[in-house]
Amino acid sequence: MKSSFYKDSIILLEGAEIELTSRINIMRQYRISKGHRDPIDYVISRIKSEDSIKEKLQRKNLEINLQTALEKINDIVGIRIICSYIDDVYLVVNLIKKQSCIEIINEKDYIKNPKSNGYRSYHINLKLDLEIMGEVHKVNCEIQIRTIAMDCWASLEHELKYKKNIENEYMIEKELRRCADEMATTDLNLQTIKDMINGKEKEE
Repeated sequence: MKSSFYKDSIILLEGAEIELTSRINIMRQYRISKGHRDPIDYVISRIKSEDSIKEKLQRKNLEINLQTALEKINDIVGIRIICSYIDDVYLVVNLIKKQSCIEIINEKDYIKNPKSNGYRSYHINLKLDLEIMGEVHKVNCEIQIRTIAMDCWASLEHELKYKKNIENEYMIEKELRRCADEMATTDLNLQTIKDMINGKEKEE
């Protein structure tokens, strides 16, 4: 991936994306080897495009340059983790916090405290220690952890957010909010059914 905006820093960003994704997958494999269930369905990663990062800098009234982006923007490197159940989300959060190579900057629990539009997810902003040729670089990354239902809703809401000139936009937003509440109820019901089938066992 070549970039005129990120310049040579793209190497650090791609390295952080690979490193963080790899650590998550190793964590999954280790749990399976110990006889535990894998709490993750799948993992998606990306580096923000030049246009997206410039738009975000502008929206935050920050200088549009590489140094500001690397220092002030937390989600240039983004990892999305999708789980089947709500309990799995919090299990993964705890597993991530045990990783010695990361420093948690902040967390936002939009599952217990949804956004006004109905958005639900768990966000972790962190600095990843990335070692290259004996030199350690700290790279800002964001991990979003959510259920399949939450991810489905977020994808549709994202499409609405960036689509222009949509008819009946208010009605669509209202319907999306209703769907968010219904999907949250479904997530809770599925968690309850899973607990009833397997017995309420606390995983670590």
